[in-house]
Amino acid sequence: MAFIHRRGLLLAAGGLTLASLTGHARAQAPAAPAAPPTGPFTLPALGYAFDKNEAAIDARTMELHWRFHHAAYVNGLNTVLASQAALASMPLDELVMNISRAPENVRTQLRNFGGGHANHSMFWEIMGGSGGEASGPVRAAIDRDLGGWGEFRNRFNAAAMSVFGSGWAFVTVTPTGALAIVTKPNQDTPLMDGQRVLMGNDVWEHAYYLRYQNRRVEYVGNWWNVLNWDRINARHAAAVAGTLKV
Repeated sequence: MAFIHRRGLLLAAGGLTLASLTGHARAQAPAAPAAPPTGPFTLPALGYAFDKNEAAIDARTMELHWRFHHAAYVNGLNTVLASQAALASMPLDELVMNISRAPENVRTQLRNFGGGHANHSMFWEIMGGSGGEASGPVRAAIDRDLGGWGEFRNRFNAAAMSVFGSGWAFVTVTPTGALAIVTKPNQDTPLMDGQRVLMGNDVWEHAYYLRYQNRRVEYVGNWWNVLNWDRINARHAAAVAGTLKV
């Protein structure tokens, strides 16, 4: 009974029902769902099919995570900004980096919804690949700053496992291309500390629970199989060029 109750809570938190889990995810590249309410931000397209990350994340989890969870952050953010014209004109990265300057009564919502939108936009971008070891400038930075490939993977996995409850493990990148590993709770992001994000893994239970249940360690280990190192290298180049946003 405890297991059923917990699953029910997870589904309810994402606005889902048990009936919504019975269908098969579509294999084609998904289009963004209709997005109420209107506002400055929209749900970004995945750019690949729901089943593209099957080596780590099942297609149904990908669909639910993107279509419902991420969409909820976008819609929540637009709702908050409907009464905040000055904030609504800001790019997402600047909005999240300047939460402390926002009116106090909307800061928590901006933190949750804005951080959630930024984190997930990054998350979809860096996946959809064939994994393997890092290459190019990112590999050189890993070897220089994080002890080499094996040490980096071990440290990053340990960081992901150390997150208590819901949160993220990130690799940050400086304008000189230097890397560091950090963790954040809930939907907080290194952007809130003035840092840029190279890559990150979502360790909220909704990111993996349908396939792995409580086996976060298995999910964290498999996640490396779907990373797109070309896109991660592009993010690294953008950070050095000063054009990396979220």
